Amino acid sequence: MVATNGPRTDIAVVGWAQTPMVRRTDLSETQLLLRVITAALEPLGLTRADIDFTCLGSCDYITGQAFSFVSNLDAIGAWPPKRDSHVEMDGAWALYEAWLRLQEGDIEIAVVTGSGRSSTGDPTLIYPMEMDPFYLAPLGADPLTFAALQARALIQAGITDERAMAEVAARSRRDARSNPDAQVKGDADIDTLLAGEYVRAPLRRHDLPPITDGAAAMVLATGDRARKLRERPAFITGFDHRTECHNPGYRDLTDSPSTRIAAEAAGLGTSPVEVAELQAAFTHEEILLRRVLDLGGEVAVNRSGGALASNPIMATGLARIGYAANHVFGGGKRALAHSTSGPCLQQNLVCILEEDA
Repeated sequence: MVATNGPRTDIAVVGWAQTPMVRRTDLSETQLLLRVITAALEPLGLTRADIDFTCLGSCDYITGQAFSFVSNLDAIGAWPPKRDSHVEMDGAWALYEAWLRLQEGDIEIAVVTGSGRSSTGDPTLIYPMEMDPFYLAPLGADPLTFAALQARALIQAGITDERAMAEVAARSRRDARSNPDAQVKGDADIDTLLAGEYVRAPLRRHDLPPITDGAAAMVLATGDRARKLRERPAFITGFDHRTECHNPGYRDLTDSPSTRIAAEAAGLGTSPVEVAELQAAFTHEEILLRRVLDLGGEVAVNRSGGALASNPIMATGLARIGYAANHVFGGGKRALAHSTSGPCLQQNLVCILEEDA
């Protein structure tokens, strides 16, 4: 199968694994990755010696040290020698780089990871440091502040309201009950949720993602090798990511052109998808992304519980691709996965996975 933006060979997700998502763990990122890489490889009959290329997604701001990915390489091992890379992004972008690397045709197996321990720092202090140092960082605005601005814009535009946002949260928790790795799950009464206090108006606690420690690892393989490793590989038939202006003040927060363009480039409109896993860390983001991607009621969205149920920074998007792959592994035909980075859906990635035609 050939992706819409022109890969030279067919590449598939053949396996993945993640840690249980928890509020806090005492394990280091290297220890978390050691476990998930093994868990992703062993069911396929692969060892670390079979890996040709690795790409790790992590964040030095979260880890609290420079070049933190270097120690994470210990989870993969230095022998036999491997080609490796790193992105200061969610593991979904590491997957994109590995997908490109496999198209060279000289290797067959790649492993990508995403990892983060958000519990070790204060997001209100960490994330403003990543903003533009002249215009945004001095404001001290954190992700909740930016999200609240976008939610307010959507409400004022008549696109959503606080009850609709609470319904997203309730459904997310309900769906997460069937996900053994989810962190926040259970039944929730809409009126009870709406009676809660604002954290950043119009956002209440249920509108926000949990602080999560966790990691994920994914295995990619080319063509016939993928078919030998798994009965139903999830072939990547479209992959694209786009970005917008870093300053939310220069954007229309009621729209997400980068998501729309990435989806079009990935070939979303060529045929319907049955499920969509969206990295919507805030309730209003799911509503906006559904609208931008034109996902009808027949599309099952975030059956895993989504980022509202578990939000392991730097692994949340990679997990979305993993859950979409699970749909194909289990007999589904076509699934969409989405990842995002930056304030107010600044940068967006769309991956389409399909059964082998």
